[in-house]
Amino acid sequence: MIDTVALLHIRDRKVLVARSRGVDRWYLPGGKREPGETDEDTLRREIREELSVEIRSDTLDHVGTYEGVAHGQRPGTLVRMACYAARWTGELAPGSEIEQLEFLGFDDLGEAAPLVQHIFHDLRAKQLI
Repeated sequence: MIDTVALLHIRDRKVLVARSRGVDRWYLPGGKREPGETDEDTLRREIREELSVEIRSDTLDHVGTYEGVAHGQRPGTLVRMACYAARWTGELAPGSEIEQLEFLGFDDLGEAAPLVQHIFHDLRAKQLI
């Protein structure tokens, strides 16, 4: 099981997603937990690296934790993603490993990684997107 933490940011019924260099699908910004890190530690580090902003700890809100098949990994590899909404300080910009940032709506579902597609369905059911 790959243990990850991600930022779930919705604006105008669309979700902020990132595409890393050389990757063919969109993901939620975030990444793998390092040993000893809390969800907040992981989210702050990953978002600083990927989006060039600082997460405001006082705004963290756990939205949900999702599990599914990991895209681009060995068959049968699963990923767990703890998703948080949060505000940030700084100017949103792709970090060194990110090729592109975008806001995707439900109609763009096919361009996202499988677990992100699952999250989009959940957000649609909650009438958030």
